Amino acid sequence: MLILGIETSCDETAAAVVKDGTDILSNVISSSLKYHKKFGGVVPEIAARHHVENIDKVITRSLRDAGLNIKDIDAIAVTDGPGLMGALLTGVSCAKAMSYTLDKPLIAVDHLKAHIYSAIMIEDAPIFPFIGLVISGGHTRLYLVKDFNRFGLLGDTVDDAVGEAYDKVAKILGLGYPGGPVIDALAKKGNSRAIRFTCKAVNGSLDFSFSGIKTAVLYYVKNERRTTSDERRDIAASFQEAVLNVIVGNSLKAMERYKIKSFVAGGGVSANSRFREMMQREAVYKDFKLYFPPMYLCSDNAAMTAGLGYRLYKKGIKARLDITARGGCAC
Repeated sequence: MLILGIETSCDETAAAVVKDGTDILSNVISSSLKYHKKFGGVVPEIAARHHVENIDKVITRSLRDAGLNIKDIDAIAVTDGPGLMGALLTGVSCAKAMSYTLDKPLIAVDHLKAHIYSAIMIEDAPIFPFIGLVISGGHTRLYLVKDFNRFGLLGDTVDDAVGEAYDKVAKILGLGYPGGPVIDALAKKGNSRAIRFTCKAVNGSLDFSFSGIKTAVLYYVKNERRTTSDERRDIAASFQEAVLNVIVGNSLKAMERYKIKSFVAGGGVSANSRFREMMQREAVYKDFKLYFPPMYLCSDNAAMTAGLGYRLYKKGIKARLDITARGGCAC
């Protein structure tokens, strides 16, 4: 079964064709990142304009790359949220129009659930239930995943998402935007024990809070008045270690609490090399199975939307033409 996926939740305009939930025939992404860099974050109006100007080209390219005609598609899956409202409306409106015109089924896909699915688009996928973690620019969430459409929320961020914290610390250190990749690279050259930054779970729960450590980094830099290259490396390494320790800690607590032996991570920050290293070490020590998306599926993409759309369709879950976008934190 061939599913056309459309993803416009944040700053990537994406379309993909996926066969039977796992076979990616095409995966096209047009990013507006370069237009947001000078603002230090995603500007919703710029992102929405980019989607409007490029969505038809991206869909056409995805079909061409897959060697298909639009009439070959069996169903259309679209991200309906969460995300930037204006951005989402572009994809949802396009998908609805195509569904109506072509008389093809429409499937609404949750963006966060799709990020989890991006790590299990494989033949040897984990058996339900498993613990799922979404770590991205807009979200830090732990789930107990019982099926493709049954996600129980175990923990969430009460303030900044982890990706936001990375971006803000990168701005404090003058490293530019986005902050995740540059801090990950810089931290490899620093001493993670040089500075004691504190980051803990909220009141012993599985929730997260990252606004405090961001503020601690800000005051540390202000008190130093001037930071050298070596100091910036140590700040980056110390910040990253503290943040990842609480994410890894909560993830392990969730697995222990629910007696789960499979862990799945998705989202942009799941590409972080130190996080993968820490989880791989724990997986060996505590004997659980670990699933990460390939690097090209960590950021927002439509392959994960199409893949999960197939699973939902097989369960008889379809959307009506009166669906609309669901806002909320994006990216």
